[in-house]
Amino acid sequence: MRHPARLGIALTLALATAGCSTAGGGGSAADAEPAAQSPARTAVTSCGRDVTLPGPPERAVALDQSSTETLLELGLQDRMAGTANLKTKIPAPYRAAYAKIPVIAPKIATGEQLRAATPDFVMAGSADLYTADRAGTRDELGALKVPTFVSAVDCPQHNPPGRTPFELLFSDYENLGRLFGAEERAGKLAADQRAAVARAGANASAAPRGADRPTVVYLYSVFNGMPYVAGGTGLPSEMSRIVGAENAFDDVDEDWPEVSWEEVARRDPDVIVIGDLSERGRPGDSAAEKRATMAAHPVISRLAAVRENRIIEVPGIELDPSVRSVHALGLLARGMKDLGHAR
Repeated sequence: MRHPARLGIALTLALATAGCSTAGGGGSAADAEPAAQSPARTAVTSCGRDVTLPGPPERAVALDQSSTETLLELGLQDRMAGTANLKTKIPAPYRAAYAKIPVIAPKIATGEQLRAATPDFVMAGSADLYTADRAGTRDELGALKVPTFVSAVDCPQHNPPGRTPFELLFSDYENLGRLFGAEERAGKLAADQRAAVARAGANASAAPRGADRPTVVYLYSVFNGMPYVAGGTGLPSEMSRIVGAENAFDDVDEDWPEVSWEEVARRDPDVIVIGDLSERGRPGDSAAEKRATMAAHPVISRLAAVRENRIIEVPGIELDPSVRSVHALGLLARGMKDLGHAR
């Protein structure tokens, strides 16, 4: 473990009131156009904390890839002073914009690396990036007058009951739009993705929850021969509900628990969704390797889902909440329909 980052040196703040992009959501990040000036102060709530800015950020740092891609989709690359923790290749629509942003750390950023970027706003998809031995705690950064933001998806204890993970994602877009003065673009992005969620559920099975609904196992990775699957607290459970299915491991209170192959076989899913992590490059990450592992396993190979090729492949990174998750949802909906599990 690294020693706690020493964050006692004040960060240089560069808050200003110039507007940012309000180009239509879903276009290339490089197509952003300036927006009108934002109000003097803007406040939102993020993961149980009030975040108040005197003006739109000009030196934002995103601590992970999902946060980076959200800001790029909102056309905010010119307001970014840094990015970190790239897990897979940046998609083609974002590459030109991403190339303009300094990479402060190829993996998880430390306090020293964040401090060197002199941010006026820091964003992360998960709260665990704000620890003393990583970027620094939110309290430490707050004491230095650096506002911090965490995706609402990672803060279930602070969210109103009944809000789905996708709705929480969309609330992130809208809150970021307020903070950066990009309300129009953020609103269009949220509306477009709400429509994508509605399309994915339009032909879902109407069967009640229980024995009549198809079950799905989401195979994210294989490490040291053991499968990691989607548990009940991750986005795949909500994806399953939308398409009229059930996550076979909904009863496990984790996002991505390690389980045994024998337990996968015992649950005998109707469908297996493989998260393709080819770009990450670790042994066993690719969809082809996962298929080969299942085909060679003496128990898993006998499952009907494997024998009958009831397998759907999606980009693995899109199974975690991000601006790209609606794409994986669309692939799941189409795959379930092709397999006869939707109207």
